[in-house]
Amino acid sequence: MCLQNQTVELGEKKKKKRVVVIGGGAGGSVLAYSLRSVAEVILIDQKEYFNMPWASLRSMVEPSFAERSVINHTDYLPNVQMITSSATNITDSEVETADGHKVAYDYLVIATGHLEPAPKTREERLNEYKAEFEKIKSANTVLIVGGGPTGVELAGCPKKALDWLITKKVEVILDQAINLDSLSDGIVKTSAGETIRADCHFICTGRPMGSSWLRETILKDSLGIHDRLMVDQNLRVRGCKNIFAIGDITDIKEIKQGYMAQKHAQVTAKNLKLLIMGGSESKMATYKPGFGMAVVSLGRKEGVAQFPLLTISGYIPGFIKSEDLFVGRSRSSKLLGLKP
Repeated sequence: MCLQNQTVELGEKKKKKRVVVIGGGAGGSVLAYSLRSVAEVILIDQKEYFNMPWASLRSMVEPSFAERSVINHTDYLPNVQMITSSATNITDSEVETADGHKVAYDYLVIATGHLEPAPKTREERLNEYKAEFEKIKSANTVLIVGGGPTGVELAGCPKKALDWLITKKVEVILDQAINLDSLSDGIVKTSAGETIRADCHFICTGRPMGSSWLRETILKDSLGIHDRLMVDQNLRVRGCKNIFAIGDITDIKEIKQGYMAQKHAQVTAKNLKLLIMGGSESKMATYKPGFGMAVVSLGRKEGVAQFPLLTISGYIPGFIKSEDLFVGRSRSSKLLGLKP
């Protein structure tokens, strides 16, 4: 059962309600920014920065691109308390972290998304991109494992993307898997016995959910299929009045994208502002799952856009996404309050 703490009055002035946000990714960053003036916000994140994941691939081949897409949390949250650690437990009243913090909350938002190894500081992340760039530049052959949107973008959804890759002299191997543990001296064998030689490789097969730690917390019974948190139409965790979840960690049936996580954050911010101001729960905003749309960049100028009943490729979807990869929009005053 999830209970709501009561804040303490000091004289005639009430303390601000405390909102603890776990995870500083696409959803958590926007939510923390949206609530900074109406609540005491504490952001718990393993790293000191927000790294736009959809810009990571461009940053590998153009390291200067990361100067805008890797943002220190303090740049857009100057008055928000940061705890650079991972959450390890949740009780009815506190969040416990790996470095020993016990953080009391009035409202809690879980936005941990997928697990992705990342360095602690922005400078270290930028240096990683530079190192990846040098590795790619010096390689004669690059192996990309995984043919989803990430794998396609790094190479440069379906049939139209495949045709484009072939015209760019990308060798595409379908219906085979590889065991990277067998990688030796740049040589790997596929499940069909085919030998592949590569100077460097990138894994684009997806990451596990960042929710395994919740299995031993008060939210263990709220985990559903694939360890995603079950949420209601207001984005509250099922059975909880004061705990919300946003982004990839939710069980909402929609494509998992940064854009959707930002929409979750905006709806949750509205609801938390309403509750903080003493509004009625009956007036809480509801979230309607987004329809299946994806835009995959193919280099700087082209792309593939997949809609429910239509797939188009070429310069139009490229114009929509490929040049800026929505970095300017994500930095904007509406989301993070920064210059595009």
